[in-house]
Formats: sequence, structure tokens, C-alpha cells
Amino acid sequence: MKLRLLLPAVLCLALPVLAIGQSGLESNAFAFKLKEPVILDGELSETIWTDSEGWNGNFRQYFPSDTSESRIRTRVKIAFDDQNLYIAAVMENLGPRNYVSTSLRRDFRGEQNDAIVFVLDTFNDKTNAFSFGINPYGVQREGLISNGGSKSEDLSLAWDNKWFSEAKIFENHWQAEMIIPLSTIRFSDGAQNWNVNFYRIDSEYGERSTWTPIPRNFPILTLAYSRKLIFEEPLKKNSANISLIPYTAARTSKNFIEGTEEELTPSFGGDAKIGIGPALNLDLTFNPDFSQVEVDQQVTNLDRFEIFFPERRQFFLENADLFDSFGQMRSRPFFSRRIGVDIDSATGQNVQSKIIYGARLSGKITEDWRIGLMNMQTATDEEAGISGKNFTVMALQKKVFTRSNIGLIFVDRESLAVDEFQQLFDPSAYNRLIGVDYNLNSADGKWTGKVFYHRTFESRETVSPYSFNAYMLYSDVHWAWSFSYQDIGQDFNPLVGFVPRVNFKRLNPDLAYLFYPKSKLINRHGPKVEFEGYWNEDIGQTDRDINLGYLIRFNSFSELAVTQKNRYIYLFQDFDPTRTGGVPLAAGSDYYNKTVQLEYKSNPRNRVNLELDAEAGQYYTGNFQRVTGQMGLRMGYLANVSMNFNYARIRLPEPQSDADLILVGPRIDLTVTKKLFWTTFVQYNNQIDNININTRFQWRYAPVSDFFLVYTDNYFPGDFVPKQRSLVLKLNYWLNL
Repeated sequence: MKLRLLLPAVLCLALPVLAIGQSGLESNAFAFKLKEPVILDGELSETIWTDSEGWNGNFRQYFPSDTSESRIRTRVKIAFDDQNLYIAAVMENLGPRNYVSTSLRRDFRGEQNDAIVFVLDTFNDKTNAFSFGINPYGVQREGLISNGGSKSEDLSLAWDNKWFSEAKIFENHWQAEMIIPLSTIRFSDGAQNWNVNFYRIDSEYGERSTWTPIPRNFPILTLAYSRKLIFEEPLKKNSANISLIPYTAARTSKNFIEGTEEELTPSFGGDAKIGIGPALNLDLTFNPDFSQVEVDQQVTNLDRFEIFFPERRQFFLENADLFDSFGQMRSRPFFSRRIGVDIDSATGQNVQSKIIYGARLSGKITEDWRIGLMNMQTATDEEAGISGKNFTVMALQKKVFTRSNIGLIFVDRESLAVDEFQQLFDPSAYNRLIGVDYNLNSADGKWTGKVFYHRTFESRETVSPYSFNAYMLYSDVHWAWSFSYQDIGQDFNPLVGFVPRVNFKRLNPDLAYLFYPKSKLINRHGPKVEFEGYWNEDIGQTDRDINLGYLIRFNSFSELAVTQKNRYIYLFQDFDPTRTGGVPLAAGSDYYNKTVQLEYKSNPRNRVNLELDAEAGQYYTGNFQRVTGQMGLRMGYLANVSMNFNYARIRLPEPQSDADLILVGPRIDLTVTKKLFWTTFVQYNNQIDNININTRFQWRYAPVSDFFLVYTDNYFPGDFVPKQRSLVLKLNYWLNL
């Protein structure tokens, strides 16, 4: 075994530039070519694991501090053969203890779980990576990291694929063994090394630690800080990556308001995933069915603009960053929920409309170029008077400098033509967008930013159909400041995007500072000041917020933030502040309001935890108090019971109306085993006069293969008269060829 270490050592000497932020042999990890089979049992009894050489340890604390070694030892070792990557990990403790797993459901996340996670940047671009994790009870998670991992939202756990693992708990440690098929991940054929990092979350000591040291002001999944994994010999792609995922489903529903009923109707369809070359993936779907997707968690909307609900459908989530990274939260050129989703007028819920087919090609074409192509076709609904739509999205991204990139996007929505046009698409009903984005990520992660310009095209005459944004953020251990300028024209209209308002210019600088006291209670604290102003050429200033806040984060992971808000609002159009059909405030009026906001998150490791967001103060011509939050009870890993609540008390002088808006959503999540799950979700919302009940049973009878039984019901709250109900059965199977 010692002789086998010579080749990696020579490689290390020959490639000193591979060491990232460190020097010497200890900077790299080595993957050894496996000479004997590994039996996946979590025992680590094979020779490759019992050999004491080649293990990677010396983890550093990331939280609560980033200046010392981890209190508890963690060791990782990696091997490979022609088909698989093998990972072993040993997580030691200071003595016997219990472990926290919030459930047995796949894709756990959160600071409260015990876990070991492996980050694999297989193209060495420090921008995109695969993530694989396991907890002491053998629960798996896998995900994709995009945009350099500069924020927690850059981790998507929607990506699913086949890999295998086992974990075992011992008196003073727990250990894990993993087998990841090389066909599951993308990498360059003949690759000699990858960028990697490993991190551990420990619930007993409230510690998070990483193999590559990461400054605590950056997310733990940031890709700016990593080391090399050097393979004993170049990797080869020896098998195709082709997966077929057929499904069969049956659905019955009844609409009591319209008096219509759908008999139990079977349907068939499926997806295919085809690896093209070492780094491209072709996803195909025919007659997709998303009925097993959970309903959206509703919110009480006191805003004048549309609320953003995230995408939940599996087909749209894989490699979504190629399309979704364009634009920003107030101006998204592409929003996949515009495809195949409508609003049910009876319930106010988002419902699925029929998609006939979809195809998407995405991934790397060279080390520096990424591409994304998508085409989707929806069906015509003659009863609803809706013509079928065809959606085409093309995205191209080029890496520049160390971690930055420049991208181009094109979005086209075409409507099927009626007979008189005598052609496939209606020439008067198209909507197109073209745009360019530059994303800045500095090598050390301290500087991030974005500049983009997008423009829409329609058959009608338009005025200023553009969106421009420039944003810069600097962050180090203590200071964080950002500056943003945005300009959206009067007729910017991306029908396949998400733009809640247009015809404005926006300026948004902010500044924050963090102290790190030597305290057993408080981990960090500090002030923040933020200015946000909107104006346009016709009216002048239309909105302004000046916020003064203070954040305290405790060593227990709990957080407390207090913000004093000073707000100015000008109404473009008549607006009912309660959004319940009361007498509106007149367009052209303006208001100065002051409020105080309190946000609190309790220790997520506790069995009972609380998230609370409360605000009180002036509200247009009156005042309001609102409380939004979630209370949860965790009963081991078998059950999670939670209550989402939202109460807004609005008091306005006549002729406007008072309102007491209530939204309550109890939820029960049972994970009987790692294969059987049952979730029931109830939502009562008096703002839209609806009670929604959604219960879903899931049986994962084979790897990434499921049976679903989903029941949904909607009622009027007052007399509990039914509005609409449905029952869905769905069976899918993941077949690797």
C-alpha cells in the first residue's frame, strides 16, 4: 500500500499549483485505484479502509469559530475503479451520545442534523459542483451547487440519481461507506484531479467543521475554498448514463362550484435522461404528470404586487441554475412556473395544466462553456378558451477569469394559431426576450456582483421594453456592503418571466458590520443600515425605505434581529390595503409609515423550535400588527408536527375597512422508514376564503422509484361546503440502462 502512495506524491510535486490556499502534501487528497471489491455494509473492513495511510483529517472549525481545529476528529478516504467512486468516513465523538436526524426522508438539510457531506467540483471551475451527504442513520442527500455556492440558495437538493451508502453507529463514533457510480456524475474523460471539500455537521457540540478551512462569513458550501483530489490514474467514462423513468397514474376529481366531475382516468408518460458525452445531459419528458407535488405554502398578501412561489416540479429543477441564474428577484427573464401552471378561480390555488412534451439539453460543452436548451409544448384547452403554447429557452454561459462568467439568454413563447391564420403559430401572439448577464465571483469570494441587460419583443408597439441591473457586494469577516441600481422600462414584459412591477428606477445601498465577542452565549452581532428608493420620470419618487437593524446570532444557532423601518409609498392605482374587497385608497395618494420588526429563530436542534416574524406600526392611514411564524415539534426522526401561522390585524379609518387576516397551516410529516412517508398539510386562509387539505402517501419501493397516493380537498370556511376535491394515484420507476 505504501508503494501506491508514490505516484500521487510525484503528481503532487509536479503540480504545485493544484494546492489551493495551502502548501505541501497535506493540501491534497488522493483517490486510490481499487484492487479488490468493496462490500457495502458500513463496516469498513476492506484492506483499502483498514490501511492507516491515505486518510484525510485535520478538519477545521467553521462554526462557532474559524480559528481552531475541530473539537472532534473526522477522517475521510477515497478510492475508485472503472465504474465507481468509493468514499469512507469516520466521525469520532468525545463519548457515547445520541444523534439528531429530523426525519428519515431523503434530502435532509439544516443545522440541526448530524451529517457528513462531500462536495465534488468535477470540472475544477469553482462554480458548479455535486454534493453527496449521509447522516448516522443512513439517510441520503444529494444536490447540485451553482453560482459558486456564494449563498445558501445556491444548493438545490432537487437533483436525484442512483448511488448507494450505508452508515453504522458505534459507542464513540459513527462511520459511513458510499459508492457513487461514475455514470451518475459529470466529469471530463481522462480527468486527473477534481476540486473537493468535505464538511461535518455535529448536533451535540453545535459545531460545523470543514476539511478545507472556510472563513465563517461565507456559506459552508462556497466553492471558492477547496483542495485537490488527485486520482492515481486518469478517470475513464466506461458506461453510458441512460435512465428511463416511465409512470402510470390515475386521477378522479369533482368541482362542486361548476358542477363538473372527472371519472377515474388513467394516464401514461415518462421521462428519459441521456448522457451525451462526458458533460452534457438530455432530459426528455412526454405527457408529464406533477400531481404528486405538494401544494404551495400560502401567504397573506399585503403587498401591491404578485407573490413569488418557487418551482417544485422535478423536471424543471435539475440544472435549473443554467436558466434561473439570469436576472434577479425583481426581474427574472425566465420563470418555469409560467409553463403548465394556472390559477384555479374557485380555490385560489395554483393548478397544473397539461404539458404534452418537453426536452432539455444542459451541461458543459468545454471546460469554460455551458449550454442550456429547452423546448416545452402545452395543450389547448378549448373549454377554457386557452390556446396551446410553445416555449423555447436557450442559455449560453462562458467562464471568465477565475470564477466569473458571462451569459446569453433567449426566451420565446409562441401561441398556436387559430384556423384563419393558416399556420402553426399566431403571428400576433408571440413574446420574446434576449439578454446578457455578467456574474462576478472573485477568487477569494469577497467580491460578488451582477450586471445584466434584457429586452422583450412583441408584435405591438412598445416603449422602453428593457430591464437593466448593476449590483456589487463586498463581504469580509467584519464588513459587508452592497450597492444596486436597477432600471426597468415601461413596456418590459417577459410573459415567461417574473417581473412584479415595471416602469421604475431603484437605488439600494446597504452597509453592515459584525462583532465576534469572546462569549459562550453570543457568536456574532452587529448593526445594518439599508436604503431602498424607487422613482420614475413621470411621478418622481414612488417608494422609499430607510431601515436600521441589529442582528444577534447565538452559539446555539438561534438568531434575533430587530429592525426599525421608515417607509414612503405612492399609490399608482386604487388599492385596498386589506386585499379583501374593501373601499380602496385613491390612486395618486401617498403615505409615510414607521414600523418596528422583530425576527427570531430558536435553536433548531431543540425538539420544540420556533420561527417568528412580528411587525407593528403605521399602515397607510391606520395601523397594523402582524405575526408570522412556524412552531415545530420533532419526535425523534419518525414524526415532525408543525404549525404555520400568519395573523394580521389591520385598523383603518372609514371609509376603508378593518380586517383580521388569518392563515393557519398545521402539518404532520411521518417518516415510518427510509421508504415510507406520509404528509398531511391543512391551510385555512380567510383572505381567499378557503380551507385546503392535502395528504400524500409515498412509498419508495426501489431506488428513486415511488408510489404516490395524493388526496386534495377544498372547502368554504364558513359552512364547510366543498369546493373541489381530487384523488391521484401515481407509480414511477427509475430504470438505468
